[in-house]
Amino acid sequence: MAEGQDYYELLGVARDADAKTIKRAFLKKARSLHPDVNKDEDAEERFKEVNEAYSVLSDERRRANYDRYGNPDGPGGFGSDYVDMSDIFGGGFGINDIFDSFFGGGMGGGATRAARTRGRDMGMTLQLTLEEAAAGCKKTVSYERLAPCDDCGGSGVAEGGHETTCSRCGGTGRVVEVQRTIFGQRQTQSVCPDCGGTGKVVDRPCETCAGQGRTPSRETVEIEVPAGVRSGQTISIKDKGEAGVRGDVSGSLVVRIDVAPHGFFEREGDDLVCKLEVDALQAMVGTTLEIDGILEGEKVKVSVPAGCQYADQLRVEGKGMPRRGMRSRGSLVALVQVNTPRDLTGDQLETIESLVREREGRREGAASGKAGRHRRGKGK
Repeated sequence: MAEGQDYYELLGVARDADAKTIKRAFLKKARSLHPDVNKDEDAEERFKEVNEAYSVLSDERRRANYDRYGNPDGPGGFGSDYVDMSDIFGGGFGINDIFDSFFGGGMGGGATRAARTRGRDMGMTLQLTLEEAAAGCKKTVSYERLAPCDDCGGSGVAEGGHETTCSRCGGTGRVVEVQRTIFGQRQTQSVCPDCGGTGKVVDRPCETCAGQGRTPSRETVEIEVPAGVRSGQTISIKDKGEAGVRGDVSGSLVVRIDVAPHGFFEREGDDLVCKLEVDALQAMVGTTLEIDGILEGEKVKVSVPAGCQYADQLRVEGKGMPRRGMRSRGSLVALVQVNTPRDLTGDQLETIESLVREREGRREGAASGKAGRHRRGKGK
């Protein structure tokens, strides 16, 4: 957007305009500027500016920041909870796809295929910390979708209008043509041009949605994330995907979970693996160490047995990740990292040295006794 350009001026609305007024103004502007409709060289750039203005003014938090600070991300530059939507099954599904469906009616079909009026599933990726995945959480996100039209309630019919069965195709959404050729008669099927393949016609279509019963809209949804969720798992929210044409079934919003790497724990299934720093003297005599668990405020006691060695695995049952949909948890597995102390006093070092000499003396004595027994055995 050009520097100094006002979002309200771009949409042609007052600063106190309500959400419906802003949406209507946006749709009117978008229709006239969409590249499929407007062939002016600057149409695409102007369309992007209008879309940017709507993306801010349709989000309560971003609009409040813009009104107060002149920046939709606030004085510190922190963004809202808006999550860019992408098709998790590949290909991508962004705002341009939404407008393509809207201006195309979402009713495209092949010559022998009825129109698609059911809403498609939509997908987004939600990133969590390992702590959020362990405890479960609620996330409120904003995204763009084709939603039921506010003005006609999703019917696509304006006040006083009616929806009737298409007389041309008889409600099938297809027309059959018979052509005579030198090889005989040939039948072809195509999408009905009168109803666009829906099988229904509206005598007074809603002006806001052009009779589709749905419009591009910014939606906010709260996502319930269960404890123990893993990367790659999905949460499906019914009816929050693309709205169907004129009240047909809406698709689902499919949320793919992506758990970010953790600085201390590494997840292996339902187990949590971490490194445990153990003083060499403690490893000799054994000790109990306390570390932070994955849940908030959780303390985990790890029992270190006497004679513990480097890379030994110490397992604490029931302190790993919660198992999704269950009360049980995996284990916490501590990998021992034995560290030689460097802060011993002179007296402490002398004590250890005396123990080393005593131990070496026992070894030498044991070795001498063994050699003597060996010689006596030979003499016999």
